[in-house]
Amino acid sequence: MANSIYTIPNIITFVRIALVPVFVVIFYLPYQWSYLWAAILFALAGITDWVDGYLARKLNQSSKLGAFLDPVADKLMVVTAIVLLVEVHSTPWLAIPAIVVITREVAVSALREWMAEIGERANVAVSQIGKFKTTVQIVAIAVLLAHSPDFKDPVVIMGYALFYLATLLTLWSMVLYLKAAWPFLISPDE
Repeated sequence: MANSIYTIPNIITFVRIALVPVFVVIFYLPYQWSYLWAAILFALAGITDWVDGYLARKLNQSSKLGAFLDPVADKLMVVTAIVLLVEVHSTPWLAIPAIVVITREVAVSALREWMAEIGERANVAVSQIGKFKTTVQIVAIAVLLAHSPDFKDPVVIMGYALFYLATLLTLWSMVLYLKAAWPFLISPDE
């Protein structure tokens, strides 16, 4: 465990959080390249999520602060990107899965917090399906961010297909988390 909050993984996480408003500003710039650069920034933030976790383990710099901030940073960037996409794409075809994804993020975060309170956090740790979901989600959002909403563009259609796949994986992972927590949720109060 790291003793300092100023470890390389924590600094990367702090930078990722600080990039959220920068990402929003770039997205709204009145230039043709703004969507592409917002998508690149979003993808880089997604990559740094993997990098900070890898470095925390490799350099033995895991910390309670990092364990708390890492998922916060991820959710801030993903939810912000989804809100921006819903505004630009302005269609129920994106709004409905976006609501599902955001609702799941809130529900699973609350579930993890509650499980931690009762000392059972390990039962709802991030799974392989959760990691795969995150990867698909990052790619889908980056693709959609980089392109104007044109349903004649095969890349946009691919972005939607990936976002729907990410939504299905989101639901699947939530079911797995709820299944793991269910015995604790229905057990009588002591």
